[in-house]
Amino acid sequence: WSGVGAMSFVVDSVIMFSSQVLFFGFGWLFFMRQLFKDYEVRQYVVQMVFSVMFAFSCTMFELIIFEILGLLNSSSRYFHWKLNLYITLVALIFIVPFYIGYFVVSNIRLLQRKRFLFACVIWLAFMYFFWKLGDPFPILSPKHGILSIEQLISRVGVIGVTLMALLSGFGAVNCPYTYMSYFLRNVTDSDILALERRLLQTMDMIVSKKKRIAMTRRMMYQRGEVQNKPAGFWGMIKSVTSSSSNSENLSLIQQEVDALEELSRQLFLETVDLHATKERIEYSKTFQGKYFNFLGYFFSIYCVWKIFMATINIVFDRVGKTDPVTRGIEITVNYLGIQFDVKFWSQHISFILVGIIIVTSIRGLLITLTKFFYAISSNKSSNVIVLVLAQIMGMYFVSSVLLMRMSMPLEYRTIVTEVLGELQFNFYHRWFDVIFLVSALSSIVFLYLAHKQAPEKHMSF
Repeated sequence: WSGVGAMSFVVDSVIMFSSQVLFFGFGWLFFMRQLFKDYEVRQYVVQMVFSVMFAFSCTMFELIIFEILGLLNSSSRYFHWKLNLYITLVALIFIVPFYIGYFVVSNIRLLQRKRFLFACVIWLAFMYFFWKLGDPFPILSPKHGILSIEQLISRVGVIGVTLMALLSGFGAVNCPYTYMSYFLRNVTDSDILALERRLLQTMDMIVSKKKRIAMTRRMMYQRGEVQNKPAGFWGMIKSVTSSSSNSENLSLIQQEVDALEELSRQLFLETVDLHATKERIEYSKTFQGKYFNFLGYFFSIYCVWKIFMATINIVFDRVGKTDPVTRGIEITVNYLGIQFDVKFWSQHISFILVGIIIVTSIRGLLITLTKFFYAISSNKSSNVIVLVLAQIMGMYFVSSVLLMRMSMPLEYRTIVTEVLGELQFNFYHRWFDVIFLVSALSSIVFLYLAHKQAPEKHMSF
């Protein structure tokens, strides 16, 4: 039996490592084709760290699916769960923060000679704040030692759950706002033409004033060439007063040019915004646009429901014991009074639901990371930003597993609980609800103000 068990373990390990190689390759390609396609300098250590973090993050989701489907031996799954989690935690707490500090120091010329020493100092500072983070939160049972794995997972979980809740809160509000044609401004071709005409007039004024500045400077230069030495005392005074008045005129015209250039930038951005809105109006009339509009209404209902449930959970200090699928099927069956194998169907529907959550989580996070990277990256900061994104990604996926446990039927939760340790799981769900509610309400206020301001800005132009 031991020989058969060892053989099955080897086969299971080959399957797991093969899938990790595939995930690593996908992360490597994503790094090359998406994140760093516009940059020549590539640090292979950064690329390696990002790809490894992506591979192990995806492996955690793969293990959840294997758990539900019953694939691989249970002892093999448990071993790979532990191995995967330990490597992810080592990367998140030791490797990635150290390299972030190393590349930050590398960008500072004065510290480059002792970059390793300063990187160690930055890592020690990170460890101090990381460890102090766990003090205000009731995340552990008292019996856990200071060096237990739960100490690390619990702190990573707090940061990751906070990130997840912030992204989820904003996404739940922004998604219907983006998809629904109800929120689109009514933009016509005449509006765009009027704004473009205003932009061209502003550009003409800038050109004419810059010509005037150039002509004045030329005249001043020529006058200085002709009158090298002004005759007598009165000639000197006359030259000083005329030059000072000319310089004052130049500074006034330059101020007008600066103001007009700022206005032209605003007009240009508003023109681009109007063109984008016009395209969205045209797109909303197509079949795909109508489909996304319907999705927008669905997500708006979901957003209201999610905010309502988060409020109820916070007010009544409530955490669900049964996964949502099983609970929903039980309510439906009891209401309709039909014979139905709740356990069998809840397993299959839970598998589909968890699969959808996994795919949308990975896809949504990668899209968000790409947008964020393009928004703030430069040649010097790109390595640091990629490592920060790898850190966020690892914490996000560890927290996803922690929260996804509640979406799984009870028999599949046990191994996740065993692997993650005896954490205060209820705290994380309550914390998620609090941050989600704050994020969603803040996003509603922000989008309302932005939506209200846009027509006013358009009217002022």
